[in-house]
This record gives sequence, structure tokens and C-alpha cells, in this order.
Amino acid sequence: MWVFWLIAAGVFFIIEMATIGFLIFWLGIGALLAMVTSFITDSILIQVIVFVVTSTLLLIFTRPLVNKFIKIPKEVKTNAYSMIGKKGIVIKNINNIEGDGQIKVDGEVWSAKSNTDEVIPKDTEIEIIEIDGVKAVVKKINEDAKVSV
Repeated sequence: MWVFWLIAAGVFFIIEMATIGFLIFWLGIGALLAMVTSFITDSILIQVIVFVVTSTLLLIFTRPLVNKFIKIPKEVKTNAYSMIGKKGIVIKNINNIEGDGQIKVDGEVWSAKSNTDEVIPKDTEIEIIEIDGVKAVVKKINEDAKVSV
């Protein structure tokens, strides 16, 4: 029966490598302890009890401890959404009624629209507050703020 527990542990560890939750790892450890138990006794019931009890105890007591040391990011902003909060400058008047306007942020030119109905003139400093389709939704920022683009 030890072969079964060894294969189960291997499968659990492979699944753990494919995920980021650090949850299945403890089942793999439980399977290894059940494998050690299979060398002591042939009782499948005892082996299953060892697997269930050790996996449960490891999950309850060690997972919170490990989570303190391993920080898994909740959300990683990627692509266009990483632009939210960045500051830039208007290079073509932003007019929501005419549907045109462009900004420059970090050396990149973006189509933009305003969060209000007012026209934002060229050379105004802005902040991206949202991405709507392929356009950046922007708002004016304080005149005192300095922006490097």
C-alpha cells in the first residue's frame, strides 16, 4: 500500500506546484506520513486515519504560520489597468462631446476622455482614474503638482 501513498503524495505535490494557494502541500505531507504508517501496519483504516488527521492538523496549525512569511498578492494590476493613478499631460485638447483628446503618460500616448463634460486644454496635468475600453478617463490635477513624462 506504500506505493499508493507515494503516488498520492507525488500527485499532491505536482498539483501544489501548479497552484499558488499553498494548500495541497499539506495533503502531500499527510500522504507521506500515511506511507510511513503503511510500513508499520497493513491496516488501510489506520493509514487513512493517519492521512486525514495529519493533513487536517497541518492545515490548521501550520498554514497560518506559513502565510505570515509568504505573502501572496491579492490582485496584480497588469496591462492598461496598471496605468490607473499615473499622472501625465494633455497633448491634444480633451473634448468629450467631440470624442477626441490625447494624453502622454510615461512616454506613451493614449486616447483620453474627461471625467467631466468640460474641455481639458492642451498642456494640462492630469491623472488617470479609470480605463474605459481603449480610452483613459482622466481628471485634472492641482496646478502645483509636477509631472515628468
